[in-house]
Amino acid sequence: MSQLKNTGFADRITAAADAKKAMLAKMKPKPTVTDPNFEQRHVEREAELEAARAARAAVKEAARQDVLAREEAALAEKRADRKERKALSASEQKIARDAKYAARKARQK
Repeated sequence: MSQLKNTGFADRITAAADAKKAMLAKMKPKPTVTDPNFEQRHVEREAELEAARAARAAVKEAARQDVLAREEAALAEKRADRKERKALSASEQKIARDAKYAARKARQK
């Protein structure tokens, strides 16, 4: 038969302490490795974000300009209609006035 190790209380306490230290060492945070291209990547990411923001702003501005152009066209059309109505009413007024004068002249004769 194999002989058991003769371990005393002190040996077991030491082994438990060593095991505890090993477990704590596993849990310790490892030193981080910094990427040498970190700054370059950060600058590139910022440039990409700025380009995306500029593109979104350009689309938004184009949409705003489109809305303004449509509103101006509608306003111009409305003004043209109003001018046309006024011109018609002015010509109708002239016709009515001429008829009134013609009737007055006819009565006087």
